[in-house]
Amino acid sequence: MNLEEQARAVLPPAVFDYYRAGAGEGIARDEAAAAWRAWRFLPRLFRDVSSVSTATTLFGTQLAAPVLAGPTALHTLAHPEGEMATARGVAAAGSMLVQSSRAGRVIESDRWWFQAYVLRDRSITEAQVRDAAGRGATAIVLTADAPYVYRNAVPEAGDAAPDARPLERQQDPALGADAVGWLAGISGLPVLVKGVLRPEDAVAAVEAGAAGVIVSNHGGRQLDRAVASADALGAVVAAVAGRVPVLVDGGIRTGADVLTALALGARAVLLGRPVLWALATGGAEGVRELLDVCREDLARTMAQAGVPSLADVDESLVTRRS
Repeated sequence: MNLEEQARAVLPPAVFDYYRAGAGEGIARDEAAAAWRAWRFLPRLFRDVSSVSTATTLFGTQLAAPVLAGPTALHTLAHPEGEMATARGVAAAGSMLVQSSRAGRVIESDRWWFQAYVLRDRSITEAQVRDAAGRGATAIVLTADAPYVYRNAVPEAGDAAPDARPLERQQDPALGADAVGWLAGISGLPVLVKGVLRPEDAVAAVEAGAAGVIVSNHGGRQLDRAVASADALGAVVAAVAGRVPVLVDGGIRTGADVLTALALGARAVLLGRPVLWALATGGAEGVRELLDVCREDLARTMAQAGVPSLADVDESLVTRRS
């Protein structure tokens, strides 16, 4: 039984369905993992892989592997301690947590970024961001791909449709790239733009001052039939041209997926739903184990592919299956 099925067995059905939900017919959600599997490795021979390192540094923080816990809402639905347990597991694994602005618990950790939506009433967003910076967040992740919230029922919390929130707390559908500089100015932190699928949007984010971009289709929860992250990544990396780090999420489940993303130019990946499944089944220890297993799987895959360090990974390592 895989981790998702274990979580299904322990979570209330409404909670499991909320976490797993995708927009529309669920096409974007369901295609995410398969898109990574369309790539194949071209392993290198005669490389010394007696020692393999997955360590990296991202915005000044040492990471055991280029694998982060991405922003997902309401961890308290999966575990009584919610994000506090997630943060402990992430820290124990030497990783980084991107905490959702719709978290169920305030966390205490020195290894976290804050995910922000820009709301119609910017004073609310400003208060959230200033609070996050004051509590030790080291970066802000602006989610830019959700001008409206797709209708997904939140268990025990009413309806998450746009009209269920007061107008001032709804996402600003007129969001512009100027928000990047505004968030950087009020937080004093690097701002990454999440939800990028088009090369020109990546360029616009960088020109607006973004310190990084995250290729993502929001886990298939917003626009159904949006292109899979694995299919968008290469063009975004080419457009950014090394000016800032490019990260990616969406359907990443194995060390082979991680190595594929790195070969296509990502500096790191983010895991979404798997962290929720790990939290639901094992609490903080489950999250730590998930991230440790992913790091170990990445190291094994790197060794088999003939790459002893992340610096040795490049696009020549993969080819798309015809």
